[in-house]
Amino acid sequence: MQDLAIKMNHRPGALASLGEILGNAGVSIEGGGVFVVDGKATAHFLFENAEAAMNVLKQNGFSVFEPRDILIQRLNQDEPGQLGKIARMMAAAGVNIEVMYSDHQNQLILVVDNYEQGKIVSEQWKFRHVKP
Repeated sequence: MQDLAIKMNHRPGALASLGEILGNAGVSIEGGGVFVVDGKATAHFLFENAEAAMNVLKQNGFSVFEPRDILIQRLNQDEPGQLGKIARMMAAAGVNIEVMYSDHQNQLILVVDNYEQGKIVSEQWKFRHVKP
């Protein structure tokens, strides 16, 4: 799976159009969200086939960035502070978390500036913090 960033118009119906275009093409969104900052909307969505999503969206006039690899984690929901702990581990390793959201299985999705180093930290997290 990969993350795809999509610039969107900040107006009623923009998200509906995006969803309809993807649905009509048989492309499913696996997680993500839309964020508005300073009047500009950006979506970050998770796709099994990000290339297909990117192609259909570009064909329909959306501005789409290249797909990015993601890190997937499971947090212990019954233990407060999990996000802070994994974010601190990433920071200590010099990894900047650029995007964070959850997927449909309540897993933490991270897009980081240094995927290879982030992957090492992610594996350490799994070893230390994820219950079997």
